[in-house]
Amino acid sequence: MDSFKRMALFAQVVQHGSMSAAARALGMSTSAVSQQLRALEQEAGVALLHRSTRRLALTDVGSRYYAACARLLDAAGEAAAELSAARQAPSGELRLSAPLGMAAHIGPALGAWLQGNPQLRLHLFFDDGWTDLLQARIDLALRFGQLPDSDWMAQRLGSLQRWPCASPQWLQVHGMPTDPLQVPAADWLGVPQVPGLVWQHRDSGEERLVPAHPRIASQNQPAVLQLCQAGLGVAVLTSLDAAPLLADGHLQRLLPDWEVPALPAWAVTPHRQTQPAKVRQAIALLQDYLARMPAAGPAPAQDRKRQR
Repeated sequence: MDSFKRMALFAQVVQHGSMSAAARALGMSTSAVSQQLRALEQEAGVALLHRSTRRLALTDVGSRYYAACARLLDAAGEAAAELSAARQAPSGELRLSAPLGMAAHIGPALGAWLQGNPQLRLHLFFDDGWTDLLQARIDLALRFGQLPDSDWMAQRLGSLQRWPCASPQWLQVHGMPTDPLQVPAADWLGVPQVPGLVWQHRDSGEERLVPAHPRIASQNQPAVLQLCQAGLGVAVLTSLDAAPLLADGHLQRLLPDWEVPALPAWAVTPHRQTQPAKVRQAIALLQDYLARMPAAGPAPAQDRKRQR
């Protein structure tokens, strides 16, 4: 056990840059830290540090040894955090970032949970851009599609089907297409698809690359939805948004035998191995909510990744 303590102490000395700084962090005297380091080097039979009056420098073997000690220290910290998080009830403030299109879904997804945990506060940030999680102190960001490179941790929540849709007014003018290539390229709404939008036939697997140069371009999904309902063009909408409008006849799905790629949904958090209860429970509730939505797919098992 003493060896493990000395390994952790050695890692702390390297991380703090001096024995005195490590001693203050550990609540020890500098002489006690120095004594433990000497004992560690004697036990190892090699020098781990070059000492001078101004600074410490790792020897070659010390550098390699430190990498292993640092992993041990991180693992110990993660184990302690896991126990702490397991004891926590959701409390404090949960700072949640999500696209504007999710505004109508946060209440149904998290409402009962918030009512059952009155000690928990929710601070919502709706933004279709990419929020800096650290600068905005975001605990959890809900994101869809291709994620940009970052140092955050992304957990797959599932996926949403996407359906090309148009209003009855648009269909009265243009008619219902019988092939994806019959959709006019200039009548698309939303984000430009470069080089185009890939459609695949559900039964045959045949593919079409359909040019999509929007007449009205926007990354704001609620705005695209309103424009589509107004008959100004064709939009690729998520099943989450389109299902109720298709059911009441405000929109119609084009070519239901053809499919476009589904949209992955992600829970993005600052890189931490262990999340507090408020974040873990919110992720689980959002995952469950999306899985219950029309034509939504479940999250693949263990689909987690650290960006970059």
